[in-house]
Amino acid sequence: MIDAPHSRLLRAVIGHAQAMPGKIALVEGTRRVTYSQLISNVEKVAGYLSLLGLKPGDTILLAAQKEVEFIYLYLAAHLLGIVNVVVDSASPADRIDYIISTVGPAAKFGTILKVNRPDFTPFSEVLPDLVTPSLAMREIHSTDVADVMFTTGTTGAPKGVCLSHDNIAGSACNTNGFIGTRADDVEALALPLSHSFGLGRMRCVLMAGATLVLVGSFANLKAFFQVLEAEHVTGFGMVPAVWQYIKRISGTRISKFASQIRYIEFGSAALPVADKRLLMDIFPHTRLCMHYGLTEASRAIFSEFHACADNLETIGQPASSLVQVRILDEDGQPVEDGTDGEICVHGNMVTRTYYLPSDNQGAFFGDWFRTGDWGHRSPQGDFYLTGRKKELINVGGEKVSPAAIEQAIMALGIKDCACVPIPDPKGVLGEVPKAFLVKSDPLMTIEEVKKQLIQVLPAHEVPVEWEWVDSIPRTSSGKIQRLKLKN
Repeated sequence: MIDAPHSRLLRAVIGHAQAMPGKIALVEGTRRVTYSQLISNVEKVAGYLSLLGLKPGDTILLAAQKEVEFIYLYLAAHLLGIVNVVVDSASPADRIDYIISTVGPAAKFGTILKVNRPDFTPFSEVLPDLVTPSLAMREIHSTDVADVMFTTGTTGAPKGVCLSHDNIAGSACNTNGFIGTRADDVEALALPLSHSFGLGRMRCVLMAGATLVLVGSFANLKAFFQVLEAEHVTGFGMVPAVWQYIKRISGTRISKFASQIRYIEFGSAALPVADKRLLMDIFPHTRLCMHYGLTEASRAIFSEFHACADNLETIGQPASSLVQVRILDEDGQPVEDGTDGEICVHGNMVTRTYYLPSDNQGAFFGDWFRTGDWGHRSPQGDFYLTGRKKELINVGGEKVSPAAIEQAIMALGIKDCACVPIPDPKGVLGEVPKAFLVKSDPLMTIEEVKKQLIQVLPAHEVPVEWEWVDSIPRTSSGKIQRLKLKN
């Protein structure tokens, strides 16, 4: 059987194929792939890539789709030391063109949904059964780049995040260690494989030797619930926006699965405390875990709702002993506990560089990655997120978190909202908050919202201007795109 000394992820999958060859690794509709079949197909696809003339260090573009062939290609590239550039198959043409012009891929696979791209080879045309593996393996190192993930970003051009084989394995091990994913787990993956969260869940499941069930999306809740029941699913991941959708469409009907679901991982955006409490009621015996961490420093901090029931405002503590988190000032110096500063991360999953060297400017304090998020640490070691450093509203010298205002507004019954800084109309405070609201209660007026908000927020945090909107612009992972609102 093949060996992959440079890839801890591949070594784990190979080990599962040897120890439990008949164990189901992947489920896609009626297709079931054992760990033995998985590693055999990975080897065959690696042979196919070699026949194409691809070699270590080359890049390939993968338009991620919920197909087992995507996973074969993804792992086969790792086996050969080829760099995966994973993109969303639903990306607009200009984003795809920007990424292609940036990385110059040697080959492109998958299907771009919004435009005909004949330069992409569909996954269905990758035929490993017709290829006799002949792998001329060259020396590949665990510190070599395995994946480049382009950030979705709320502002500016996307940045290519370079993640090594060590980085992706480190993130998976940290996550599995905290959540407790086991070989007997069955996970439903409805998250996009093109984003750090979904791709990370795939790696976690395969690293643990568990079973991964590929689900189209959460859009069809009836189908998702049927998968939970039919496949005896024990865990899944979701973003807060999906939870809001589930709650709105089906109420608490998901509670019927509470006894079988061992874990749920949340991430990518903030989750209101009220929703955390509701989830704790619905899933009293489930590990409800929430991660904090950008693509560049995936899953740096974790919290578990039941364990921190008296302190649900915290984002948690470092994911493992191999992860360090510090709060640093503008000069890169540590600040005292309780003092706000920039959240900076060092650890086994943290990127060393962006794809474009110019993007590294201001991204690190030495070996510490600067998240761009503002927060503080308590004397007990818990971390708290204030907001994006660039998004903080400077009200007469007071740094105000738009996220804190948004949570307070939504607690009043507003369906969705977002706050951005605007120039003070009176010309006194520099910046003041403006709130954009999505109405859920037709009887609630802005004056009523403002009146109630004054009771729970300091005066300087109460928005000065207000506007009703039909929806709040967000990225596909649920992050508010404040720049679109400011413009």
